Amino acid sequence: MLLGALGVVYGDIGTSPLYAFKEAVRAAGHGQAEPAAVIGAVSLILWALIVVVSLKYAVLILRADNHGEGGIVAMLALLGARHAEPRSWAGLLLVVGLIGAALLYGDGAITPAISVLSAVEGLKVEAPGLARAVVPITLVILIGLFLIQSKGAAFIGRIFGPVMLVWFGVIALLGLGGILQSPQILTALNPLKAIDFLTHAGWGVSFAMLGAAFLAVTGGEAMYADLGHFGARPIRLAWFGLVLPALVINYFGQGAVLLAEPDAIENPFYRLSPDWAHYPLIGLATVATVIASQAIISGVFSLTQQAIQLGFLPYIRIVHTASDERGQIYVPAVNWLLAIATLSAVLIFETSDALAGAYGIAVSLLMAITTLLAALIALRWGYNLILVILVNGLFLAIDLVFLSANSVKVFEGGWYPLVLTAIVATTMLTWLQGSRLIEAYRVGARQDEAVFLARLRDDPPIRLPGAAVFLSAASKGIPLHMTRFLERSHALPARCTIVSALYEEVPVVPEVERAEVTRLAPDLYRVTLRYGFMEDASIPEGLACAVAHRGLPPDFVEDATVFVGHETVIPKRNHQGMAAWRETLFAFMMRNGERTGAFFCVPTRQVVEVGTEIEI
Repeated sequence: MLLGALGVVYGDIGTSPLYAFKEAVRAAGHGQAEPAAVIGAVSLILWALIVVVSLKYAVLILRADNHGEGGIVAMLALLGARHAEPRSWAGLLLVVGLIGAALLYGDGAITPAISVLSAVEGLKVEAPGLARAVVPITLVILIGLFLIQSKGAAFIGRIFGPVMLVWFGVIALLGLGGILQSPQILTALNPLKAIDFLTHAGWGVSFAMLGAAFLAVTGGEAMYADLGHFGARPIRLAWFGLVLPALVINYFGQGAVLLAEPDAIENPFYRLSPDWAHYPLIGLATVATVIASQAIISGVFSLTQQAIQLGFLPYIRIVHTASDERGQIYVPAVNWLLAIATLSAVLIFETSDALAGAYGIAVSLLMAITTLLAALIALRWGYNLILVILVNGLFLAIDLVFLSANSVKVFEGGWYPLVLTAIVATTMLTWLQGSRLIEAYRVGARQDEAVFLARLRDDPPIRLPGAAVFLSAASKGIPLHMTRFLERSHALPARCTIVSALYEEVPVVPEVERAEVTRLAPDLYRVTLRYGFMEDASIPEGLACAVAHRGLPPDFVEDATVFVGHETVIPKRNHQGMAAWRETLFAFMMRNGERTGAFFCVPTRQVVEVGTEIEI
């Protein structure tokens, strides 16, 4: 578990030394490696790692787990914000949370770009003539990375831990060598060095330095996002036992090199290595950044799956690339949209220096939102109000300082992840609101069970041989396509089962608690299947549980035809709902989303769709 955490959790923050310190010193010294700026930058990075990552995330935020799972979506589920009424405080909380989730997509586009680009830029140190090849090489590596996603990340996954173990060992050794050159860098252990520099450098320089130094803690949010994969204990042990010491030693080593050789400002990380190790280090750094990129891509896939299952995104095709491991998934649509965004970032910004301006703002805003949600969870769990205000308020104040510092970089590149965030957040909020409008229509049109059963008794329909399963979005009432089928054909299959698959606000529902079976009539059953937001809903698997554990007669599901409602949304002007462009967007997502039957793992040959038009 420790090795796995090294690769998956710490790939992003572990490759930050490639660019973070360089940017901080440049911001503080106007592009020059002034001794005061070097020591101030090292001190600031050290204490940012201690306060933001060690104290806030490792000690505090990891406590806010949802049955062992972490991440923004898990927080929203824990707070029960999914069903919040619009224009209420809970509704506002939901919007804030979804913006936080959307920020992860922006982070997912920038991280692979800046990580791989900064690694490949090492070529310029040894061979400046290769500078023009950096962007093409980066593009080739990233294209290859996105191409292999459909094959699964099993191979990269197997080498995650060992490679990152080597990486952290190497950067620690390099840093130690640098410190031995200029031991005076150890004065940066004193936090007053950072405070003194920030207070005397002027607001402009201080803000620039804070924004650049923040790059050293980006990736810290992965601790919480990957909580469910590894657990809090291995994540903390890996951080305090290896990752934090290795990062600190390397940052101090880079600072020492700059004190001895101010002209090393171009790339102090690679200047730590001896000449003979330069190209091997570039190779190792490239592999490490690919691992960091893979981790963030896999995280975006996982986030997408959770968002779909909690109703924040439409059904999207999800491919399982490993039958023996639940978390190995591939989301084609997201993969290629992310690829376009990442490759565009490389082409637009071209250097890691330019991308640094785009990187910090999304993560700093995400961290602030996480701190706020964690405070609300603590209050929900009964923690003392004053204690929560003092502790979370302190961390939120620090987050807001970093956010303010990064906000000045909006026009330098910070606009890019914000645009991506706005697109994703708008998509999520539109889907959520549109789904509520659709459900409101269904509630009004859905027939009550008692009325339906009375109708069957008073006017018995023709009974067709065989069994049928009618999928329903609700656990009560008769689904529209069932009543529509009866109205059009004046017949029903001899054995009918109404099945609802509902997602709970917990990560996993035990198999024995999966199904709830209700006998409505001798020839009609209702089955409610419950899944956690980290699980894949499978109607065949759920019905098998209902037969095995809840007494559903097997002949009600054997070779059953599965009837699914196919709803066509028609945007209508002057109709109470959403803005016209949002209704059009929602209708587009409805048309192009994954078919309901396919999403719930029903074989295509068993599915019959019954159409309904809905105006919103």
